[in-house]
Amino acid sequence: HIEFGYGACPLFRDFSLQIRRGDRIGLVGNNGVGKSTLLRLLLGELEPHSGSIKWGVNIQVGYFDQHRRELDLDKTVAEVVGEGRDYITLDGKPRHVIGYLRGFLFSAKRSLTPIRALSGGERNRVILARLFTQPANLLILDEPTNDLDVETLEVLEGRLAQYSGTLIVVSHDRAFLDNTVTSILTFEQDGAVHAYLGNYSEWLRRGKSLASVDSAASAERLPVEDSASPRALKGGTKLSYKLQRELDGLPQVIDSVEHNLKRLREQTLDLGFYEQPYTDTQPVLDQLTDLQSELDRHLGRWAELEEMEGVLRGSR
Repeated sequence: HIEFGYGACPLFRDFSLQIRRGDRIGLVGNNGVGKSTLLRLLLGELEPHSGSIKWGVNIQVGYFDQHRRELDLDKTVAEVVGEGRDYITLDGKPRHVIGYLRGFLFSAKRSLTPIRALSGGERNRVILARLFTQPANLLILDEPTNDLDVETLEVLEGRLAQYSGTLIVVSHDRAFLDNTVTSILTFEQDGAVHAYLGNYSEWLRRGKSLASVDSAASAERLPVEDSASPRALKGGTKLSYKLQRELDGLPQVIDSVEHNLKRLREQTLDLGFYEQPYTDTQPVLDQLTDLQSELDRHLGRWAELEEMEGVLRGSR
């Protein structure tokens, strides 16, 4: 039964949870309600104000945080992941680091490339590759999908599908949660935390909604006149004219960004692309990363407006 907060703002009140071996838990809620704080409590970086956290035996933790640890830019991919060794141990068996990195979309040549020459997406793959070399039976992932390109996200989901240990993940990516977790914890502004069996979509199908959980986050992300404020939602039965126009126009915007992403990806898949000088390839890779971030932003906004419209429709 733990309690924790900052000053007069409680994040948890009388919170209890038993995590069993093999559980796959997704943490959802708006920013600032305690999701990352709970992870820090589990990791021992913070102490609860009351109550205690008890660990099982032989727990080995692997941690991937939203701030990403810095990589040594002068080392190669293989040196960073293998920590200077040619072979790493996976499931008790030795494996050559170059072969291991193929599973993270690095060719033999690219595995010998310095980190400073990599795109943002490739650097994230390096961090993931290093994470999965750890002998962890508990993985804690804090916003792992932030800044991931599509290829890296698919690699991460594939690795997690094969992972047999316990998983705790904070994410706003609903498709990712659907593909990786089997239970949901929702965090609310009043310090309440509720547990539900099933992934995110199953939780929604049971009539749950993040309308109340995410409203504060929506208000942070949107201009005041566009947010889920009393003027926008309370007493209304449909989106404002401005929000409806934005929602109607988003599919065309998303199609345009996806088209540009596809064009750039095809360019980078050309066999001769990485034979070009760094000064020629890096701008393309940077643009690819920027476009992926733009696409994620538009998709998030589209889902946000769709959910807002659904809440209003249900209130008629």
